[in-house]
Amino acid sequence: MLDRLDAQPPDALLALIKMYAADEREDKIDLGVGVYRTNDGATPVFRSIKLAEQRLIDEQDSKSYLGPEGDSGFVKALMPYIFGDNETLAARIEGMQTPGGTGAVRLAVALAAKAGVKRVHLGVPSWPNHAQILDDVGVETVTFRHSTDKGTADLDAVMATIDAAGAGDAVLLHGCCHNPTGIDYTAEQWAQIADAFVASGALPILDIAYQGLGQGMEEDVAGVRAVLERVPEALIAYSCDKNFGLYRDRVGAFYMMAEQPAQLAAIASNANALARANWSMPPDHGGAAVRIALEDAHMTQVWQDELDEMRSRMRRVRERLAQADNEAPGLGLASLADQNGLFAMLPLTKEQIVKLREEHAIYMAGSGRINVAGLHAGNTEKFIAALADVTKG
Repeated sequence: MLDRLDAQPPDALLALIKMYAADEREDKIDLGVGVYRTNDGATPVFRSIKLAEQRLIDEQDSKSYLGPEGDSGFVKALMPYIFGDNETLAARIEGMQTPGGTGAVRLAVALAAKAGVKRVHLGVPSWPNHAQILDDVGVETVTFRHSTDKGTADLDAVMATIDAAGAGDAVLLHGCCHNPTGIDYTAEQWAQIADAFVASGALPILDIAYQGLGQGMEEDVAGVRAVLERVPEALIAYSCDKNFGLYRDRVGAFYMMAEQPAQLAAIASNANALARANWSMPPDHGGAAVRIALEDAHMTQVWQDELDEMRSRMRRVRERLAQADNEAPGLGLASLADQNGLFAMLPLTKEQIVKLREEHAIYMAGSGRINVAGLHAGNTEKFIAALADVTKG
């Protein structure tokens, strides 16, 4: 039977990684891989996580099973950062640990489908795995335009989508630092989105993958909180990949918000059953390290200082690119200063992207997405000059 399977196309990003590794030019630039990089081009283990891991090594006394819900202490430790100190809201929320944010999104969609959701509305462009997960779960994907040609969020498109949705529909939105565009909704737009959800009855699925890397820990979830404070139900996916640097450790969390606290036990039991069938239980190490870091005041402060450093560095890169708007006309670089997080989209042609790679040793996704964190004081000017070269008339 297995001989009936057709070969799947190779992952374009993995192919790009191999091409970059094989390039012997010393001044090559990698803007493809979606990880944070320091000014030296490294992706180090966070200092706060190193401290937490050492304590974990010293004090952990068992590797026994935890169950499909994972480390409940980890799940609870994240909640004040995501949902604030609203006790009424917290009483309506239950959570569980997942294998990364990907596992959380998968569980959110699967649970929504089990509850009767048939269609999920998704703004495009989006993280490629969103569409793959929706397709694999078996729900219908309906797309709408996320952003305008001016580098701002398309409020009209998302409002029309939510207004037209209803019972049996869900709408998946990025909480902050949109991947791949970096274009987020403003506070005022989030308020309108919240009102639209209330009126339509559609289920919000909110994906928070980059908290702390946009405007700040509180600012990056203000929109999500605005929605949660208005709607009766919601599903929230959370990733610790970027804001704790735990990429390969697969650390995520999934939260369910019910209309009434008494409904949570039944909802969580269904999520646990789905998790059990998918991965049985999540890996423990990374989640335990996050829990330890958040339970210790010193480690928490070290972590927040690290996030401040990362956010400030990426903001400086964005500001320099925005200043170069006239040096590479037609790319809308000025709008990058108002966007957030690791990613941005440049309206480059496939030919220009190939030229950047072949003539300038600059590697980026074929979609035009760049990882802003791949740029630093030592290579930003080279990148700007290369953009000017490939866009000149």
